Amino acid sequence: MAWQRAILLVRTVCAVTDRFPKRERFELSKQIRRAAVSVPSNIAEGAARASRREFARFVGIARGSLSELETQLIVSEMLGYFHNARPIMDAVDGLKKLLNGLHRSLRSKYNQDD
Repeated sequence: MAWQRAILLVRTVCAVTDRFPKRERFELSKQIRRAAVSVPSNIAEGAARASRREFARFVGIARGSLSELETQLIVSEMLGYFHNARPIMDAVDGLKKLLNGLHRSLRSKYNQDD
C-alpha cells in the first residue's frame, strides 16, 4: 500500500514540476523529482532485503526522502512555482502516516525476533 501511494505521488510530483518555470527545470524541479522517486525506491529495496530490520532501515530512509520532498514543495510554493499545494501536501501527509505505521510495525516485529 505504501509503495503504491508513493508511486502515485511520483506521478503527481512530475505533473506539478512540469509546470515550473523553465529556469527551474534543471534545478529545484530535478531535486524534487529525485526525492519523490527515492521514496518508493527505498521501500522496494527494503522489502527485497533479507530481514525486517533492514526493511525498517530502508523505510526510515524513505521517510527522510519524503521529508526532503515536503520541504522542497513548500519552498516551491513559497516561490510561486505552483499554487494550491493542499492536494499534494495532503498526499505527502497521508504517505508519511503510512510509512510511520509501517516503520513502527517492522520495528516491533524485529524486536520480538531478538
